Amino acid sequence: MFAITYRKIFLAIATVVMVGSALIVLTLGLKPGIDFTGGSLTEVVYTEAPAQSAIEEGLAPLELGGISVRETIADDGRAGYIIRTRDLTDDERTSLDETISSVGSEADIIRYTSIGPVIGQELKDKAGWAVFGVVSIIVLYVAFAFAGIGTPVSSWVYGMITILVLVHDVLVPTAVMSLLGYFIGTEVDVLFVMAVLAVLGYSVNDTIVVFDRVRENLKLNRTEHRKKHTEPGGLVREEVTYTLTKPYDEIVGSAVSETMARSINTSLTTLLALLALYFFGGATTQTFTLMLLVGVIAGTYSSICIASPLVVTYALRKAAVEKKK
Repeated sequence: MFAITYRKIFLAIATVVMVGSALIVLTLGLKPGIDFTGGSLTEVVYTEAPAQSAIEEGLAPLELGGISVRETIADDGRAGYIIRTRDLTDDERTSLDETISSVGSEADIIRYTSIGPVIGQELKDKAGWAVFGVVSIIVLYVAFAFAGIGTPVSSWVYGMITILVLVHDVLVPTAVMSLLGYFIGTEVDVLFVMAVLAVLGYSVNDTIVVFDRVRENLKLNRTEHRKKHTEPGGLVREEVTYTLTKPYDEIVGSAVSETMARSINTSLTTLLALLALYFFGGATTQTFTLMLLVGVIAGTYSSICIASPLVVTYALRKAAVEKKK
């Protein structure tokens, strides 16, 4: 299987992608939306949209705090702006509405959202706990599902490799989100967190399918050895060990080959649905859909070209260390 034969190349690519993505996120950061920071968001569209500078100049005298104005396109094709401010009082909101309505032609305020700072912090905390909870459950599930394999890799190693692969799959769309925030002002909101959780679920499913086939192939290609030991006190304990009838890398390579068509076909059908949603869905879900698109592509690559090569590399290095002892 090519993924195992050229595992050093694929792992090098994965390392570059992960390090590059991490540097992008750490350098550029993410632009949090009002879901997490609190504040008000107003979306206005026009028959003939004014210049962005005209909106900014009109709002400046209102002293609404740090104002962010970003271009947008409504579902019906009308151009407009998304205006982000601090949390507004009723009078301030009325002044804002009057100002943006007086600029441009036939203004239509199609969205207004207000979230207090306390709720924003609560959402941020819950989002963090949600991601932590999903990752913890994945580790425990993989460790439990692969219990009893142990040769030549323990169940916990499969679990930790699965998590490392998930880090790759989340880092890539996060880096894309960071670039979008830096260049066009895209903000991180609850939909982004939902996209991350969806990517985690999708990616771990692909990886576990491959690892589960590895487990089945290990059971079919091993010889069982049982040996009884009498411990102090007369207690008899039976020790079970296994010897593989095929090289471990060959077993893993067969598992990848047997599941690759399934992984690619599933990903293609998912991508087609996401592409349709991206191009024909509403503007409010485009960023969410884009994150899923990037996450699905990253997850498909990692399940085939990272997870299995990584577990083979670990097993070979472990065998080399044991041989030197």
